[in-house]
Amino acid sequence: MVSVEEKVRAEMENITTVLTEIEKVKDMPQKELVVLVGLGAYLQSVYTGMENILKQLLVYEKIPVPNTPTWHKDLLNLAVEHNLVTGETTDKMGKYLFFRHFFAHSYGFLLDETKLEPLMDDIFNTYSKFKKEVIDHLTTIER
Repeated sequence: MVSVEEKVRAEMENITTVLTEIEKVKDMPQKELVVLVGLGAYLQSVYTGMENILKQLLVYEKIPVPNTPTWHKDLLNLAVEHNLVTGETTDKMGKYLFFRHFFAHSYGFLLDETKLEPLMDDIFNTYSKFKKEVIDHLTTIER
């Protein structure tokens, strides 16, 4: 059986792969629309990966993930409540939750590079903080 730590680390490897791809193109001047849409998909993937990690940890700790229309936000609140990550981290993640919703429910041609740039620039810091807090939490789990 795969441990929660192995599941979390596998998800982290996937996120790192996506971040490497973002790094390759984020500083390109005047990105074509297809590049912006790809970057949007990558940002959504990183956020979804972080959510997947939180879900894995909550399931491991037998904390039910709500099945409500607001479950994405509820997940972040549960993560803070159960000390998986800090409120500061979930506040940063909230920007990506909002973007995930926009990206999933709109058309790619509506992406604005000037609004996407701050998200691309901050995703590395946000994920780094998230990763450190999750790894710190993993050290508290009995093996």
